[in-house]
Amino acid sequence: MKRWSLKVKLTVLYTFFMTLVTCFALGILLSLSNQELLSSVQSDLRRQVEGSLEDVEAEDSWLEVDSDFYDLEDGVYLSLYSENGEFLYGRLPYGYDASPQFQEGQIQTIQDNQEEWYIYDISHRIDGYGTVYFRGITSVTRAENSMTITIRFAAILLPLLVVFMGIVGYRFTRRTLLPVAKITETVKKIRRDEDLSQRVGLGKGKDEIYQLSQTFDEMLEELEEAFKREQQFTSDVSHELRTPVTVILAQCEAMLQYPEIEQKQKDQVEIIEKKARSMARMISQLLMLSRADQGRQQVQKEWLNLSELTQMAAEEQETLAKEKDIRIFTDIWPEIYAQADESLYIRMLDNLISNAVSYGKKGGYVKILLYEEGNMVKGAVEDNGIGIPGESLEKIWERFYRVDTSRTDQEHSGLGLSMVKWIVQVHRGKITVESREGKGSRFIFQLSKD
Repeated sequence: MKRWSLKVKLTVLYTFFMTLVTCFALGILLSLSNQELLSSVQSDLRRQVEGSLEDVEAEDSWLEVDSDFYDLEDGVYLSLYSENGEFLYGRLPYGYDASPQFQEGQIQTIQDNQEEWYIYDISHRIDGYGTVYFRGITSVTRAENSMTITIRFAAILLPLLVVFMGIVGYRFTRRTLLPVAKITETVKKIRRDEDLSQRVGLGKGKDEIYQLSQTFDEMLEELEEAFKREQQFTSDVSHELRTPVTVILAQCEAMLQYPEIEQKQKDQVEIIEKKARSMARMISQLLMLSRADQGRQQVQKEWLNLSELTQMAAEEQETLAKEKDIRIFTDIWPEIYAQADESLYIRMLDNLISNAVSYGKKGGYVKILLYEEGNMVKGAVEDNGIGIPGESLEKIWERFYRVDTSRTDQEHSGLGLSMVKWIVQVHRGKITVESREGKGSRFIFQLSKD
């Protein structure tokens, strides 16, 4: 049952216990009914025999038997015997051949011709004639056969009852668990849309599931507020850091213009400038992601020639690639047009290509592909560099995540791929990665033309 859904598990348990209870109740009921049936047969037998005493009278030393004595009522056969056991009047069941001894006022149970019988005898003295025996005979087997029919009927109905209980149990369980399904669907939507503003919204209720829903909504509200505060903090800090970094860069440029500055000092200023520029890029990326989180980042799409923009981005990275002895190859279909934001598209390619160059091997290559398929523009940036470990493939899209910082280019902050993923998403596309450690990586993206 480990792989079964909760609805199925509860339905099976409900059906099992209901079937168990029903069988137990039917067993007791049928047992009591059987005893009651036999008791009723015996009672009817006594009543019929005792009532038949009035049907026989004596006149002139002859017995006169009323016609009612011959009636078969409640399955009881009545017969009249002399004191020495000679049959006088009455009826005997068909196939009945037994002749048991008379036992005054007692019910005998005998077996005759594979059939069980109850026999009840009463002696009675008739004025003007003498003592006679009244005997009543009724079939126990036939009475039990009616109970057998009832048991068979119950055996036929029981599977139908089990199926009915299963259906009712499933519908009841399904209806009961509908709020849980709604909670699950809400969680899936939040994960898919990355939107913490969604709520379960079951309303007011007193049971545990409604309380769980309310608690879940309250937790989502708290999380949403916490993320908004974090986003606002990131935005505020990024804004505050831009000014001092800009001042540092300006001062570094000014100091490098001084003719009297020594080479050693110049080298130190250049290091400061390099780090400041790296910080400026990180701040710019943070600001962009912060605006994206808050829905304030402007996306201005226009009809662009993506083939030309892709070729341009590849050529701009050739200088950096030559420094690392890496060759850049392009396979770009001509005249591919789509609705896109020019600055965002170029930034996406710059990040992907610069990553491929930064983590490439000396003497290696970076291959850039762009083609169209239906209403989608598809592309890839491939390298034969150090690759990405399998356990890190899902994490590289997280902000500030860097694979093994000991071998990671320190110029990269870990924000580039987060930004790339957002740019692809706002263009109604998706991006995936294929990589083998030590063999290289391949980033594959697709964007909608509309």
